[in-house]
Amino acid sequence: MESSELESDLLRRVRALLRELDGHHPSCQSDRGMLRWTLHKRTDQNPRTSCVLVSILVKELERAERGDLRHYIIPLLHTLMYTLIQAPCIPDELCARVYDFCKRLLTLPKPFCTIGLDYASRLQVERTAPGTLYQRMVISEQSLPSTPFPYQERLFIFADPELLPEAICKALATDTEVAQVSQSPRGCMSCVVTHALQAALGDTCDIHGLRARLQALPPGDVEHWFQQVVAAVEGAGSEGGSGRAQHTAQLERIYHGLLGSLPAGNAPQEELQGTPLPNPNISFHLWTEDEQLWKELVLFLRPLSQSCEPEGPGQEPEPAEMPEMLAGCGCCGQSRFSVLSTDSGIERDLPAQEEPCAPCAERSRLHRKGGIKKKPSPLDSVAFLQAGSAVPGGKPPGKMPSRAGVPPEPAAPLQRLHTARVVLLGDDRILGRLAQAFHSLRKREARRVFLTPRLDLQFYHIPVGPGQPQPSAAADHAGPEELCEVAGYLGRADPWYESNINTLCHIIPKLATMPSSPSRALVTDLFLTDVIAYYARMGTQPVCFQVHAIKVLFQDPAQDPAEDVFLTELLTRVQDSPSHRELSTTKRKSALDGPGMDLTVTYSRVVLSARQKELALSLRSTGLLMKAIPAEEAEDLGCLSVTITEIVKTSNLAGRSFSAVANRFRTRNIKIRSPEQRPFTVRLDKDSRRTYRDVVGLDVSPCLEPSYCLQKTRTTKFNPQETEDVGLVKYLPKSLLLPINTFAGVIP
Repeated sequence: MESSELESDLLRRVRALLRELDGHHPSCQSDRGMLRWTLHKRTDQNPRTSCVLVSILVKELERAERGDLRHYIIPLLHTLMYTLIQAPCIPDELCARVYDFCKRLLTLPKPFCTIGLDYASRLQVERTAPGTLYQRMVISEQSLPSTPFPYQERLFIFADPELLPEAICKALATDTEVAQVSQSPRGCMSCVVTHALQAALGDTCDIHGLRARLQALPPGDVEHWFQQVVAAVEGAGSEGGSGRAQHTAQLERIYHGLLGSLPAGNAPQEELQGTPLPNPNISFHLWTEDEQLWKELVLFLRPLSQSCEPEGPGQEPEPAEMPEMLAGCGCCGQSRFSVLSTDSGIERDLPAQEEPCAPCAERSRLHRKGGIKKKPSPLDSVAFLQAGSAVPGGKPPGKMPSRAGVPPEPAAPLQRLHTARVVLLGDDRILGRLAQAFHSLRKREARRVFLTPRLDLQFYHIPVGPGQPQPSAAADHAGPEELCEVAGYLGRADPWYESNINTLCHIIPKLATMPSSPSRALVTDLFLTDVIAYYARMGTQPVCFQVHAIKVLFQDPAQDPAEDVFLTELLTRVQDSPSHRELSTTKRKSALDGPGMDLTVTYSRVVLSARQKELALSLRSTGLLMKAIPAEEAEDLGCLSVTITEIVKTSNLAGRSFSAVANRFRTRNIKIRSPEQRPFTVRLDKDSRRTYRDVVGLDVSPCLEPSYCLQKTRTTKFNPQETEDVGLVKYLPKSLLLPINTFAGVIP
């Protein structure tokens, strides 16, 4: 294809992508979301089109800037950056135009200025050391050993097997497993070396000879050259590093040293050979346990194989709570261990031992000799958690004995070298379960901080239609649109999310029901895995949803109130099965007062002035619905839209009649009581598994951040009269917000 035909074809594809953002694309609904994927696949198959595509995207960005078409800017910029990361070689003049455009975005409000600053800083490094962005992405996603860039990432996909059909779960597990089979650390290292050398040397690099040489080398030599390239690229890309000319000269020496005595060959001057971008490290999990998310994150920081191996024969890592006085004792180097006792437990029955030093006299009583050593679970070990990040900048796993007169070295500050990208597949019900797990994790972190200083936790959501209803979800009478309200809100707020991610809601069930054949494996491996990887790589702007806390009061006074959280909605209904003792009384009263039950509602009404206005009302109702996801982007995410179905009694010549009227209001705090102690049911987040029965009262309010509550309790303990936030409390986030990443966040 000639240059003019190639440019026309790419321009036509880009314009079709923009029309899809406007909703005017003539393609069928099932084809939506494919345009971006096919555009990037075109550049993968023909790498020399990368420069042409980047040039077209820059022109379209500048045209959108002049025409004030802001909803085009972020999708075009993401498409451009994803192309630039994978491109074998981009002229510096073209990168400079993109860099200048990103700097101009700093004058716009969020999220434009945030994304512009992020990409401008990346482009500045890429211009100094070409290939840096590709190299850092592969190293972190594959957890390759690298001292200059020690960051690690992992992509966790969670699906609830009780909410999704078994065919979808099996298809997703198979596709993610197949995506990892073809990848190896050696292959990923070879990709980094090849891309970095070609990005620096351009078309003078003999890519065929380089790949053949790397294929012939043993794994140890491949890792050696990989470390050489990483050190050179990171040294040039860091602040104060060498210029681009010195960087090119250094990589050229590595290039000639790698080829050795092999003939350099004649590199094709008219074409560039691209290097594929490996799929990220993906693990698929069926969410069957409540604590499964926390366990997977802990094991990511320190794999199970490492945590189960003691540091020496009969030794385990030293607990961090060991008294400081034992650190200076020479005979206390052996760590305390746990065994099953075989003696009577009486001190005088223990065998005679050598007299220990004074500090160890008390400690020696904790040992039991001759027993069977018990290997504790690594997830329950405090020492395992505190030594869970054995990386540069992390806290050492144990305390080394210090010499007399030499002060101990201060502990190095912890760094977030690990990034966990958690992708939730399903509808609003799995997000409600995520809110529960996130609240539990934050409570655990408030009591004892382990993950927060070391781990950057990112959440992503891909809506998936439920398909055939499951037995556990038989009571959830809701359509696909009602079950995917969060995804619908994210799609309205971010058109690029709507175009690329919301379309998977119907595509994934279709791919799962396709018959097993080579064509199905080809489609799913190339499309589904690529879209999930693209979302995790480029979706960096969070939309924060308020988590709401609920306190449930039961009819039985002996039963303790239950506390829970919800994210999307709360539904109450009159309980259908009253006790036999109340059955006749209830029937007689319902005949007089109409259907439903009496309720007293106390709430603080949300007004434009943001002033608290307490209101109370008594009514007869058949139920109420609290929605936490606004129907429009302009509404506040922190408010609840409450709809109460009130039963109104009217009298006329024909007798009494009853009609249902919907009372609607917005609030942040609400209390509901049943004066006659008649029970009702409460269902959270549209999930029939999270239903409370025999409820006579409930309190709903924004869920507070557990660390804020803990610090607030400590502050008021010493100053009971203090009512306002003072000290560290006023700097802590007060509300618990669940961030879900999209490509742009909420575009104003």
